[in-house]
Formats: sequence, C-alpha cells, structure tokens
Amino acid sequence: MPLILGIDPGSRVTGYGIVRVEGSRNHYVTSGCIRTTRGADLADRLLEIGDGLTQILREHEPEVAAVERVFMSRNAESALKLGQARGAAILTARQHGLAVAEYEARKVKQAVVGTGAADKAQVQHMIRLLLGLQATPQEDAADALAIAICHAHTRASLSGVASDATLRFGRGRLHETS
Repeated sequence: MPLILGIDPGSRVTGYGIVRVEGSRNHYVTSGCIRTTRGADLADRLLEIGDGLTQILREHEPEVAAVERVFMSRNAESALKLGQARGAAILTARQHGLAVAEYEARKVKQAVVGTGAADKAQVQHMIRLLLGLQATPQEDAADALAIAICHAHTRASLSGVASDATLRFGRGRLHETS
C-alpha cells in the first residue's frame, strides 16, 4: 500500500496531497497548503517550504514524491521563484530518501480530468469525485492530489519497466536519471 506525496510548488503557497494506492484504487490520506510568511524574503520562504514538507514527511512517511514541472511563464521573475520553490521541495523529498517523479501540468490534468486544458475548478471537482471527498479541496491542495494520482496511474502502467528511483516522467516520455 504505497503512499504517494504530490507537491504543487509555489513560493507563497505550496500544495501537498497524499494518496494511498491499493491495487487500482487511490485513497485520500491528507492534503493542505504550506503558506509562507507574507513579506518574508525568498530565502526564508524556501526554508518554510522545506520545514513544512519535512513535518509532513515525518508524520506520514510516503514512499515517493511527485512534483509538477515548471511551466514557462511570461513573467521571468515569477518563473524563477516557482523554480526555486520547486527546488526546495525536491531537495527536501530527496533528503528524506524519496524518489521524485516530475510531471507537466497538462499530463496531470489529462490523468484526472481527461483533458490537458482543464481549469482549476474542473481539477478540484474531479479530485473530489475520484477520492470521494465530502468537500472540495483548496486549489493548490487539489492540484497536489492530482499530481499524486497522476503518478499512481503512471506507476501502474509502467510497473515492471523500472523502479521509481530510476525514473523521471514528463512530456509523456520516460527518462532514466543518473
């Protein structure tokens, strides 16, 4: 019964979600958002992201993490901050011994909604249905749960190909990492 931690990185709000995989079914474990201190400098916010994820990792002990890949933004400064938040999340997961898989947003949306062009409300709605939740999760938490479910689906379809520790996912292709 593997636990998968999905992470939707952001420099102000980082969403997280954990699902437990039993056969072909995904079960909700927990989700939420790590909100960094408003007005804090970027280095302190990155530390808060790492500390928040460390607490989640210690409490739930997932076996693998899945993180959204950086998309190209029109605003270079925003893209750089997002990339740094993503780096803090990946580093924290690796420091705790987790393999890290990466997925593009379109692939995640395709996995849970059926179209890579889905909007946030559609992702939230499908996460609520797929996991049988009573309430609609926050946007960033829903995105993180979607990333975890995408990894569960990809992992299931690739079982027997290679272990999580040697794979990186993106653009629908399988890449070995060194």
